[in-house]
This record gives sequence, C-alpha cells and structure tokens, in this order.
Amino acid sequence: MELKGNGFILRGWRVNDADSLQKNANNHKISDFLLDRFPSPYTIQDASSWIALNLNQQPILNFTIDIDGKVSGVIGIEPRTDVYRLTPLLGYWLAEEFWGKGIMTAAIKMFTNYCFNELTYIRIQANILGNNPASMRVLEKAGYICEGVLKNAMVKNDIILNEHIYGICKF
Repeated sequence: MELKGNGFILRGWRVNDADSLQKNANNHKISDFLLDRFPSPYTIQDASSWIALNLNQQPILNFTIDIDGKVSGVIGIEPRTDVYRLTPLLGYWLAEEFWGKGIMTAAIKMFTNYCFNELTYIRIQANILGNNPASMRVLEKAGYICEGVLKNAMVKNDIILNEHIYGICKF
C-alpha cells in the first residue's frame, strides 16, 4: 500500500531500505526528541531489525516516508490494549534536510486519515517531549489539539521535561 503526498510517499517497508534508514535516523537532532528506545547511534543492525519487525505488516501500522526512493522518515502508530484499544500512540520523525518544508504536517494528515478510514481507531494520541515545540507546531497544523501538559513526566538526556499530550478524534 502506498499513500501519495506532494513530494513524498508513505509506503510499507522493503528489505533494501536499511541503508537510507540508517543514514537518516543516525542523527542526535532526531533521537534527542524521541523515546530512549530509539537507538543512538543508529546502526545498520538497528535499521535491519526495525525493517524485519515491520516488513509485510497487515494492516500497515508503520510507514516509511519515502522521498526520491529513500527512507527519509517514519510515521506509525503503537496500538494499545484494554480501555485504550481504539486510541493508539502516534510516532514520527523526518530527516533533518526536509525539516520546515511542510512534509511532516502533510504526512501526519494523510496517516491520520488512513487510521480513521482504513483501521478501527477513533482517536490518535501523540505524547511530545516538552523541549520539542517544532513537533507541537506540526501536530497543531495537522489538526491535533494540545489536551494537557503533564509536569515533570519525562527524563531525556538527564533533563526533566514536561510531557505534552496531543490528540485528534475521528468524530
């Protein structure tokens, strides 16, 4: 499955994506704003493991952001269980060279529509580190609303941060 945007494609993973994934993910300006489980440095083994985990997903929950045939970013959801089963968590990143061009906002809008129209989700939530106003702005431009701030809820790189909770609902 492919979702075509203006200058990018959201698509499933391919075995040969490892090199461009590793190249673009291995950037502390990306990992500094993601959960600690995102490796830094990001090795070719990390890339291969991620691809193997997401290869042939049905339905696709994690897409590459393909620009000119290369993995230039990632967008996906993490399903949850129990009372949260219809509210997955959104995660994403984009290669630094494409920041500020509206690509991520457009990708989030497309992906959100996909989740609401092709999957069973009724709400999507994104939890953003308090030192990442650029990501907050991207979500707001994509129609997400800041629903709350959890004080001192996160620790990243030995800095205590607020957690900003963004959400969007299907109806």
